[in-house]
Amino acid sequence: MAITYTSREQMEVYRFSAPVAIGVPIAAVALQSFIPHWFPWFMIFDLPLLVVIFFAMARRSQVAGLLTGAVIGLLQDCLTSYPYGVYGISKTIVGYGASSLGVKLDVESVPTRLLITTGFYVVHQVIYFTIARELVGLNLHWSWPRELVAAIANAVLAVFLFALMDRLKQRA
Repeated sequence: MAITYTSREQMEVYRFSAPVAIGVPIAAVALQSFIPHWFPWFMIFDLPLLVVIFFAMARRSQVAGLLTGAVIGLLQDCLTSYPYGVYGISKTIVGYGASSLGVKLDVESVPTRLLITTGFYVVHQVIYFTIARELVGLNLHWSWPRELVAAIANAVLAVFLFALMDRLKQRA
């Protein structure tokens, strides 16, 4: 499992059509909001986070990653009963980090995608937990075993989801 360094000249930068750039995040947030009502075990997944990571790594622009994370996070905040902005802040930070790594690493390989998604899931959860508990005052409890299982489950789902979304890329 080698992580390779690719120069900026060799790096592929992708863009997405407007229907994809708008439709995929809306679909991810909608699915994340409604599927757990029918299948409670689905709450372990965070589809909007996976979309943020994918778009940020594909676009390889910190500004685009930051804005993608902010918009998707705030959209997700609109559909929850929690205070507005908690997902927005945590997904903004992850979007910026994923796009920064997308510039430095070859993020097209499966092992790299597994590691990056696992890492960013944990980072997202730590940021979300810290903001929700310390700044907003929500009564949340951290469980390392649950978060690590969720991180691995999201990383495995991301490999398949990213392979599907790779077909939506357009060279910039």
